[in-house]
Formats: sequence, structure tokens, C-alpha cells
Amino acid sequence: MKFAHFSHVWNKPGMTAAARYHQLWRELSVADELGFDYGFSVEHHFNPNESWMPAPSIYCTGAAARTRHLRIGPMGFIAPLYNPVRIAAEAAVLDNILDGRLELGLVAGIVPDFFGPYGADFNNRRDLTHEALALVKRALSAREAFGFTGAHYRYENVTLGVKPLQQPHPPIWIHSRDADTLALLAREGVHTGYLFLVPRDEVAPHYREYLRLWHQAGHPAKPNIGYWILVYVDETDAKAMAKAKPLFEHCFTHVFGTRAEGGIGYLRLAENHAKRGNPGGAEIARHAIDVEYLRGRNLAFVGAPETVIKQIREAATEGLFNAVLGEFNIGAIEEADLMRSIKLFGQEVIPALREFEPY
Repeated sequence: MKFAHFSHVWNKPGMTAAARYHQLWRELSVADELGFDYGFSVEHHFNPNESWMPAPSIYCTGAAARTRHLRIGPMGFIAPLYNPVRIAAEAAVLDNILDGRLELGLVAGIVPDFFGPYGADFNNRRDLTHEALALVKRALSAREAFGFTGAHYRYENVTLGVKPLQQPHPPIWIHSRDADTLALLAREGVHTGYLFLVPRDEVAPHYREYLRLWHQAGHPAKPNIGYWILVYVDETDAKAMAKAKPLFEHCFTHVFGTRAEGGIGYLRLAENHAKRGNPGGAEIARHAIDVEYLRGRNLAFVGAPETVIKQIREAATEGLFNAVLGEFNIGAIEEADLMRSIKLFGQEVIPALREFEPY
């Protein structure tokens, strides 16, 4: 198993953005010391009620200056918002700044609000992302000038000023549960993942097929399948549940899933999942503020270390993931509780599960 400190860099009551970023660096420094494998951050835009991270390259640069071991990455660049050569150029620089520790995440984007101000093409976002993947791989792997011709992008005689340290390119991730996209990712050797708002029993067959196609393609190493989930660890189950209850309520009513103009997050999440034909996800979202509901179904890793260890084993076996993408900074959590949770996870949960292999 592998373990990530994952951050939406959610806003927090009474904190300026500057203070929130400094807290993020403290989190990453502790995770780096405790044996976490990855540090990942989102790219979100235009919503001061939610994420304060519209610039994942800046996250990576700040993390590079404060860590020595974590593999750091955007999870990910919203590919349709960029000229993909720009993504390749930034990735090459970041890999050098990180001394070869970059993990490059791309996403198609699911929030229309992110696209409008950029004049970006929301309707063709999946095709644009697939083409960006091909272009980024070509650009980062090229030892000299390269060209590219696709349905959306065309380049001739382009040379990146900086080459990545990792050859042929840094590991690439695209989170998806779409069968056709997963088939492409398996062929191309691209890691993937999903989030707790998708029922594991419904999507596990898709990832089983992804694994089959990955091995059929002959890639030398196993793929990584990540699972994003909220995590709170404390000395006892009772203490963890008491602390987590108001954190989850605040997170899903005032932060995650809200619009810039406000709104109740978990209800909007449920509505969005229902519109996308995902009734199981809608059901989970409707209960997102209920930590007992989530914990009882291993949809939130909350409890004492031994409880969280058991939860992860069961969830990873059912859901076919080998990388926990843990969001620790939940709601209005106090820093003492936040750091205790990260430390208990790093000191007790990670060592107990390091050799566990769900596939």
C-alpha cells in the first residue's frame, strides 16, 4: 500500500489564504518525516468558499522547498484549461525542482464554473484531455525537436527548454471510472483513481478490467489506483468520532461542494451525482455530513489507529485500490487535532499496512 497527503486546500474559518498555505507546508513537512509516499493537491477555481488552490505548480514548488522524500504532484492540472505544451514545460521544470520527485496528474474537469472565465471547451473536455496526454508524453519524452498532429492541437518543430529528470517522463495519473478512458490509461501506462463518493462495489469491475489490460500491455510495474477519502485518527474510536462529527458537518455544508455564492454542499453533490446517472453516489452524498453512516460503510477512515487499519484493508480489498489519498485537514479542524491525526496515521497506520497488497 501507498499513502498520500492529499489537499484541496479548503478555506478555514478565521484564516487568511497566507496562513492556510503556511499550515499546508507544516502538514507536508510532518508527512514527509513520517513516511508518506505522496503529496498531492487539486486545481480548483473561482470559489472562495471552497478551495484556495488554483495554481498547482505553485503548490508543487512550495512543497519542493519543504520536503525531501515525498513524491509531489498536481492531482491534477485541468488539462482543457491549458495549452498542453505549457503543461509539459511546467512539468519538466517541476521535476527538476523536485529532484525527480514529480508525479504528474491530469484531469478533464467536472465543474463547468471553472471553464467559463477561461473560455475553455467544457463539452469536449474528455477528448481534449486524452489528446493532452498524448502530447505531454511526446513532449517530455522527446530528446530533440518534436511535432504533433491531433484533432485539437498541432505543433511543428517544438523544443522544450528544460528536460525532465525522470526518463522517459514522470509518472502520469488521470483519475477516471469511465471504461473507455480506463482502457486508454491501461494501454498508455497511466495511473488512475477515484473518490469515496463512488460506490466501490459498482466500480471495482472497471478497475479489475483496467488491471487486466495493464498487464496485457506488458508494463514492467504494477499500476497505482488511488482512493480519495477523508481521514481522522485519534487515540480512541470514541474521541475520533466526537471530534470528527462537527468537522464533517462543517465540511459538507460550508466548504466541499458549495458554489461561490454559497449553498449547502452535500445537497449539491447529491444533485450532481443524480444528474450524472450515479444514484449510488447520490445516496452517499446525501449522507456526507453523517460521519457514523460513512464510517460504518468504510467511506470515511475515522477512529483509533487499529480501527483505521481494519477499514483500509476492507475498503481496498473491495474497491481495488492500493493508494490511500487521505484528506486530513477537514472542515474547521484545530491544528493540534490535525497534526495528531497525521502523526498517528504515519506512526501506526502506515507501518501496519505497508506490505499489504490488495492486488
